[in-house]
Amino acid sequence: MRRCAVQDDVDVAVLAYREAGVWTLTRLPHGVGEDVAELERALRPFPSECGVLGMVAIDEDFFVLARVSGDHTRLLLSDITAVDEWPLASSVADELDLPDPEDDDDPQPAGDMEILADLGVTAIDLAVMLDDPDAYPDEVLGDIAERLGFGAAYQALIG
Repeated sequence: MRRCAVQDDVDVAVLAYREAGVWTLTRLPHGVGEDVAELERALRPFPSECGVLGMVAIDEDFFVLARVSGDHTRLLLSDITAVDEWPLASSVADELDLPDPEDDDDPQPAGDMEILADLGVTAIDLAVMLDDPDAYPDEVLGDIAERLGFGAAYQALIG
């Protein structure tokens, strides 16, 4: 059964963009926790030399990392098993044309593991972060923010 993500379920909703080598972060508007199309619309207006990043974590369960550059969107879903419970995860899976997970599937990421490779966070780095069973989604996003060079701004914004 899919649940609607109410604002209390959204642990993190941050966008980050870089201009002239400086990262700027801001909160994403309400509603991005429901649908990947809403997330993409929220990211498109911002300028960036490397694409605009959207970081959304839902209910200590999963996160979505989106990177929008022009008309192109790259997506990473931290846990495919969230598809059965959350509209945002389901819409990401639909966008990526992924099959529905089986009931006995183990948590695993889906989407573009190379989403941040050109920024210094490789697929292997992401795989290691996502493989930590004790890390909450907002903590993994914090680790990603740290590696990208805006960890302190991320912590200040979500803290």
